[in-house]
Amino acid sequence: MTVAERLAALLEGTEHTVLAHPPAYSAEEAAAVRGTPLAIGGKSLVLKVGKAGFALFVASGARRTSNRLVRHGLGIQRLRFATRDELFELTGLEPGCVPPFGRPLFDLPLYVDDATLTQPRIAFSLGVHHRSVVMRTDDWARIARPDRVFRFAE
Repeated sequence: MTVAERLAALLEGTEHTVLAHPPAYSAEEAAAVRGTPLAIGGKSLVLKVGKAGFALFVASGARRTSNRLVRHGLGIQRLRFATRDELFELTGLEPGCVPPFGRPLFDLPLYVDDATLTQPRIAFSLGVHHRSVVMRTDDWARIARPDRVFRFAE
């Protein structure tokens, strides 16, 4: 089952819109081709957090993740982005198209920047560069079940 198929099963029963659009490889490009505000883009980053392993972080496309805030918030000293190969091994996807879900979609803890939850809607990739979902943020949070919400983006 593909990531898109597993994601469709997770979203079943929620009100959401699937958009087909030209390929987008950054939060800015995705907002432009979706015709949505940059602030509602759910930017997903897979990071190696200390010795604990990898985790998925979600922040608004309009904000930048702060390594200092992540390290402070998790009480760790070391932090780095997953390599392209590590990302593929963990998600089966390439950079720029990872949807904002940890378990059960990916076996990764999910951390969400608190500003993400202030938006009425969230837009994110459907696991490919040319298809996206737009849905209510509270529905997404209920399904995604973040492990922790804290401020880690500015």
